[in-house]
Amino acid sequence: MMSRAERSHLGDWWWTVDRALLAGLGVLMTAGLVFLMAGGPPVAERLGLPTFHFLNRQVMYLLPTIALILAVSFLSLRHIRRMALVTYGLGIVLCIAATKYGPEIKGAHRWIQFGPIGVQPSEFVKPAFVILAAWAFAEGARRRDMPGGTLAILLLPMTIVPLILQPDFGQTMLVTMVWCCMVFVAGLHWFWVAGLGGAGLLGVAAAYEFLPHVRARITRFMDKESGDNFQTFWSQESFNSGGWFGTGPGEGVAKRHLPDAHTDFIFSVAGEEFGVIVCIGIVLLFCFIVMRGLVLARRSDDIFCRLAITGLTALFGLQACINMAVNTRLMPAKGMTLPFISYGGSSLISLALGMGFLIALTRRRPRTTLLNRDEGLAQ
Repeated sequence: MMSRAERSHLGDWWWTVDRALLAGLGVLMTAGLVFLMAGGPPVAERLGLPTFHFLNRQVMYLLPTIALILAVSFLSLRHIRRMALVTYGLGIVLCIAATKYGPEIKGAHRWIQFGPIGVQPSEFVKPAFVILAAWAFAEGARRRDMPGGTLAILLLPMTIVPLILQPDFGQTMLVTMVWCCMVFVAGLHWFWVAGLGGAGLLGVAAAYEFLPHVRARITRFMDKESGDNFQTFWSQESFNSGGWFGTGPGEGVAKRHLPDAHTDFIFSVAGEEFGVIVCIGIVLLFCFIVMRGLVLARRSDDIFCRLAITGLTALFGLQACINMAVNTRLMPAKGMTLPFISYGGSSLISLALGMGFLIALTRRRPRTTLLNRDEGLAQ
């Protein structure tokens, strides 16, 4: 155990970090490996890969993931903003480059290749966007000469336009919902909140009208007989087959039919083999992390920290909700991973960046540190 009297950087970090958040994330990562042992082998066999190919790669991805969470959690508020600015700029450039030079996968250009390594830049834009929007809102509230609110409003179209061009309607919807949560916490009048909600509905209607793949997904969701519902059928069947207590590890059948059993539909695999009881436990774990983040946001005296913590927590929670809603057929398919449980390198590393920001922002800081604002907030 570390003594409270120890004044090293590690000692300061240990006694100021929220260990409940760290524990929750650790349990999620462990659960992800267990579920991937069930969902990964059938997909690997279909692709002619070694049985535990995806599990082994996930373990390899988790090493830099954990390292990045810990490294980012040491950052000061000023360095968090600087890192977010650089990440956002590079991410937007790569998102635009992906629309022109990225490979087409399932009708979209969301990835960009660096030799053998594929990166989905939109994943890294999301946490950086939250930090920058929180900074803009906070500065607008502190300084009348700073058009922070206008900048925060402009950040939204700057972020979602490249996503729409890919096209990636799921990420666009997620970023917009997170931004609306931050606007609400920033104190916008209910009239404007309602207006934003109406604009969001108009956006969904426009996407349905002008984007064929969005129309096809919504139509298949509303009418089972209108098209191919192969994945949604087997995801629903997995919960019916598993019941409350599951068929047992390795005994599932639906995973042999689901092409994305290791990524988008790993929650369904868990439902079949481990039962609804375990799935409820995973939902409660996500709820614990989200509620813990919101409690820490409420306790914060700093406007920037409060907004950023709220945004990052909403980003994490809404992504989990969308994935689980798709698996249980409460929403049309979105192609969104379940945080720290689904397989994926870009997803894990971007989540590590976001959770590293969250842990750094929720660290207990002396009031004088917040008042000094790290020797100049605008730097």
